[in-house]
Amino acid sequence: MERMQRAAGAVVGSAVGDALGGPFEFGPPGAFSVRFPVPGAGGEMCGGGGWDPGEATDDTQMAVLVAESLLDRGGLDLPDIFARFQRWAAAEPKDIGLQTEDVLANGMPWDLAAAIHFQVNQRAAGNGSLMRASTSAVYFARAGQEATMDAARRIAALTHGDRAAWEGTAIYHELIRVTLEDIDPLAALPDILARVHPDHRGRYATVLAQDWHPDQATEFNGAVWPCLGSAVWAMRTTDSFEGAMRAAIDLGGDTDTVAAVTGGLAGAYYGLDAIPAPWSELLHVPLPGFDGRVLHLPDLLHLAHRLTA
Repeated sequence: MERMQRAAGAVVGSAVGDALGGPFEFGPPGAFSVRFPVPGAGGEMCGGGGWDPGEATDDTQMAVLVAESLLDRGGLDLPDIFARFQRWAAAEPKDIGLQTEDVLANGMPWDLAAAIHFQVNQRAAGNGSLMRASTSAVYFARAGQEATMDAARRIAALTHGDRAAWEGTAIYHELIRVTLEDIDPLAALPDILARVHPDHRGRYATVLAQDWHPDQATEFNGAVWPCLGSAVWAMRTTDSFEGAMRAAIDLGGDTDTVAAVTGGLAGAYYGLDAIPAPWSELLHVPLPGFDGRVLHLPDLLHLAHRLTA
């Protein structure tokens, strides 16, 4: 499969998962399959819960902001990414994580805001840095393992002061990188885990193990560990993009983010053509605070091409 097929699959797949999962957020397990019992019957991009059909949530909105900063600035400019996040947050998007909102609005500079939030609250291991990582994962993939994992940690640290969030995002970056290289991401997990900070390696080894199930999670899947573990579980236990999406959303809880993370991995693995057209064609990504811009599928495809070039 061509690299571009996989890269576009990662970007579009994450957005599709986000938009599919948004209407089921905080709902009970199995709600997606109860509403859509027959795979492929259509209508799954249904909207609801304040979201229009195909409307992407904060997960994809922030991923686009990261991508456009990387492209506009010609590389990683952390103050610029933070400023874009602040501009977006100030425009009152429909959804924004409580921790992310606090960090972006606490008045501290870009290199202190998340760290101080963590010092005060002692809790900052949410999945908010993982959810937006598909675009940066594609951008840094060609730079190699060390560079992509380092970039992931640095971008994550803008809003999440807990190193657990940094390491989860770094693992995700590397999973996308190896998949774009036509390497089985599940087979690469032992090597990836060896690159995780020792203080966090054990916890990630647990949730990424072959015999782990999301029912064994000790935290809500809004936390970074079970979110990433659930995405890998959905990949491991299904054999198609659609199957992975169904498995991820049927877990319930933080369905938009678990499905966005799963969609990025599954899109990279199965490629753009494996994403059902009725899902991707309805995609639209509003960008509050950015002159009323709304990105659609052609815009996301163009973005993916630029990130891969």
